[in-house]
Amino acid sequence: MKFADTHAHLHFPHFEEDRDQLIKLFPSKGVEFVINVGIDVEDSKKAVELAKKYERIYCSVGVHPHEAGKVKPDYLEKLEELTKEKKVVAIGETGLDYYRNFSSKEDQTKVFKEQLLLAKELDLPVIIHIRDAYEDAYKILSEIGLPTKGGVVHAFSADSDWALKFVQLGLFIGIGGPVTYPKNLSLKSVVRAVGIENILTETDCPYLPPQQLRGKRNEPSYIRLVLEEIAKILDEDVEQVAQITLANAKELFLS
Repeated sequence: MKFADTHAHLHFPHFEEDRDQLIKLFPSKGVEFVINVGIDVEDSKKAVELAKKYERIYCSVGVHPHEAGKVKPDYLEKLEELTKEKKVVAIGETGLDYYRNFSSKEDQTKVFKEQLLLAKELDLPVIIHIRDAYEDAYKILSEIGLPTKGGVVHAFSADSDWALKFVQLGLFIGIGGPVTYPKNLSLKSVVRAVGIENILTETDCPYLPPQQLRGKRNEPSYIRLVLEEIAKILDEDVEQVAQITLANAKELFLS
């Protein structure tokens, strides 16, 4: 079974001791490729360097909503410069996060809009982070629009109605470890509502491990457990689910 992890942070310190060994095991674990995601300009540079080092790793460059209040005036130019590297396949993660509000809503909105426009200008897909801000994010996406390739709402956490609205805009829905949590009935309903043709698998590693590994560091190979849960929810063959979600990931990021 082969699969993709469309949202990882393998350059984070959590992987410092065994990163190389972990990545070398990707082929034997079924990991076809990983999108390693940047959260600010300097972090995006690290994501790019990791992608350049390993064949199966690609990356995105962007500013997370938590970091929106810290951007420098030339941050967009620096992100655009990074996109000249051939392993950069997306802009993000960008978006809105009203759960913690580490940056003001005004800063988050401004930086989200600017990155959306950059993604459209460069025609790169966009990786979107939304938490407790689905209405505002939907409004912005509806007004500005998406790049031709679309994008993904990463770590989706709203209900089925919202999921379908974002799918109609042209976005995939990112499904990871939380779908395996027994009490997360809402996310299981989202999977049923949108179907595998609109789903991307992800870990958000080192965070959000599947239920069987709660309390441990998440890793790209654990996508297997996410696929098994999706297959169970949809009453589909897990190999078929893996094939379709892998094709979705290739379509968005590598086509």
